[in-house]
Amino acid sequence: MSDTTPRTGKKNLTEMRRNARSLALQALYQWSVAGQSVTEIDAQFRVDNDMSNTDTQLFSELLRGVIGSSRDLDEAFRPFLDRPLDDLDPVELSVLRIGAYELKHRLQVPYRVAINESVELAKIFGATESHKYINGILDKLAQRARADEIRARRNNG
Repeated sequence: MSDTTPRTGKKNLTEMRRNARSLALQALYQWSVAGQSVTEIDAQFRVDNDMSNTDTQLFSELLRGVIGSSRDLDEAFRPFLDRPLDDLDPVELSVLRIGAYELKHRLQVPYRVAINESVELAKIFGATESHKYINGILDKLAQRARADEIRARRNNG
């Protein structure tokens, strides 16, 4: 197989989803800082970014779903915060919202994947140790939101 042969299969899909999460994080950051509408941000990101290696359906679902349910998501992880919500860095807040959204609304995604993907986003875009903070909060949220899945995994593992 040559270097110009496109990759197929799970790894490519994983990369496309990872790109979608990364762009969604950036779009959510823009929404939280600039206050633009979700429609404007979605359109802008599709024009300004190469979306050919991105799961665009996931990008839109995360962007629209997180914005549409941001209050409920905030309430879901607020009990696990060690500071007021307003004191969170906008990147941390956006990563937490993506992770919480996936834990609560994308049940086809295993909880460990949802947490890991958010931790990876925090490592790339967040402050130096923010990934540890994100991991701890989302792990606690998963104990509530995915209790049955976690129990089944423990019983089978």
